[in-house]
Amino acid sequence: MAAKALNQMIFDANWGEIDFMLIDLPPGTGDIHLSIMQSLPITGAVIVSTPQAVALADAKKGVAMFNNESINVPVLGIIENMAYFTPEELPNNKYYIFGQEGAKNLAQDLQVPFLGEVPLVQSIREAGDYGRPAALQTATPLEKAFEELARNVVEETVKRNENLPPSEAIKITTMAGCSAVKGK
Repeated sequence: MAAKALNQMIFDANWGEIDFMLIDLPPGTGDIHLSIMQSLPITGAVIVSTPQAVALADAKKGVAMFNNESINVPVLGIIENMAYFTPEELPNNKYYIFGQEGAKNLAQDLQVPFLGEVPLVQSIREAGDYGRPAALQTATPLEKAFEELARNVVEETVKRNENLPPSEAIKITTMAGCSAVKGK
């Protein structure tokens, strides 16, 4: 049902002229990911993870899925979300609540670019509650973080487009393992 709704949003909306379309998918390697990759030629994947071990395990599976030879979607890089907490009243302090540099270390281990980190900031949640993108917060450390992330994603996308052929939507070429076929 979620894949159908996402497809409807992508194909039934008039997007006009766009340079980039970013699709935020839930963590993991589920049906919605495969459905989107069958519907659209995906230029690249950006993996977002928090620094703790359980989230990094999901991120690692995500990288493996996109790198699978039958899927072959380039991983543009990894972003660390909720990287640290800095209280407003102590702007020089960083508290690594969920661990330190887990996504950065994973990116190094998997040999994919580390695109940057987003701190754990209350104003991100507050902006979300009001439907305002947190990336529009100006004159804050968040503004700097989001600008760096955007710059790095665009840079990696340009590199990908210069060095690899255009993407194609993936095709299912075998029904091996499909439960619908097993009864026949």
